[in-house]
Amino acid sequence: MGKSQETFNKKEREKKRRKKKLEKLEKREARKLEKNNSGGSSLDDMIAYIDENGNISDSPPDPTKKKKVKVEDIVLGIPPKEDFEEDPVRTGKVKFFNEEKGYGFIIDNESKDSVFVHMNNCNSDLHEKDRVTFELERSPKGLSAINVKLVE
Repeated sequence: MGKSQETFNKKEREKKRRKKKLEKLEKREARKLEKNNSGGSSLDDMIAYIDENGNISDSPPDPTKKKKVKVEDIVLGIPPKEDFEEDPVRTGKVKFFNEEKGYGFIIDNESKDSVFVHMNNCNSDLHEKDRVTFELERSPKGLSAINVKLVE
C-alpha cells in the first residue's frame, strides 16, 4: 500500500478554508436575522436636514428663520459686465524707444501696463521719458498704442 498523497500542510490549508467558509455563512445568517428583527431602517432615521447656515442636522429647520429670495436675484454663471464709458484717450510716459528700429514701449498711467508703440502710429518723434497721450488697439500680439501725441 502506498503512502497518502495528502501532506500535513495541505490538511491545514483545507481546515482553514472550511473554517473561513463556515464563518462567512454564520455572518450571513446573523445579518439576515438582524434585518428581519429590526425591520430595516425607517425613512425618518435616514432623513437629514440643512439649517439656515448650511450645516447638516437631524431636526427640520425653523420656518421663522427662512429667507425669501427672488428668482430674478439669482445669477447663474458670470454676472453681466457693467457697461460704462471710459475715455479712449489715455496718458502715459515713454519707457523705451529705439529710434533706429522705430518702436518702443509706453507705461500707461492708469493701469501701469506696458504698451507697444510703433513710429508709424506717432505724430512726432518720441524719446524716452516723454509724456504722451494715446489710444489702445488690440493687435495679434497684444495691445498697441495708436494716435500717439506728445503732451506739453
